Amino acid sequence: MLLKVGAVVVFAAVATFLLTLDRSPGTTPIAGVPYVVPVVLVLLVAGTYVLDRTRFGRHVYAVGGNREAARRAGIDVTRVRATVFVIGSACAAIGAIVYSSKVGSVSPAAGGGNTLLFAVGAAVIGGTSLFGGRGRVSNAVIGGAVLATVNNGLGLLGQPASVVFLVNGVVLLLAAGVDVLSRRRSAVAGR
Repeated sequence: MLLKVGAVVVFAAVATFLLTLDRSPGTTPIAGVPYVVPVVLVLLVAGTYVLDRTRFGRHVYAVGGNREAARRAGIDVTRVRATVFVIGSACAAIGAIVYSSKVGSVSPAAGGGNTLLFAVGAAVIGGTSLFGGRGRVSNAVIGGAVLATVNNGLGLLGQPASVVFLVNGVVLLLAAGVDVLSRRRSAVAGR
């Protein structure tokens, strides 16, 4: 356990050092750790701990996997679902605060459009099942990084918005297709 903690600390120190270097090709310096990184890391560690190490986390997976079986096992399904929605709303509020502090203002149209699609897509690309009961917080963060990389890369290549939407749609369809196929394979295997 101490070795794992030490490795994470060393990785964080090296990443912080690399991010403090000036990485701007122009005259305006770009240096420092983006303030969203510690926020995401705190949410990642807290979410992983709660889901992997607490009774509540086991209840969340049980309710997501089979609501009726969880109810028969004595889990208060309504309470767990309500709590998960409250936690999700709190995370959305944190995201909104981070976004508005970055932009400096709030538009009435903010959060509309494809925001929900990308949020669900990031989780599915990371391996969270659309049907519930399976997934990890770290994988959802990785899925979000994949979507952000695709959007950023296509933007840097100067692709029009139609191509960006098309590629995002294909990536999301592939992720959902893999989820459905793995679910069917698990059902056939009897797991």
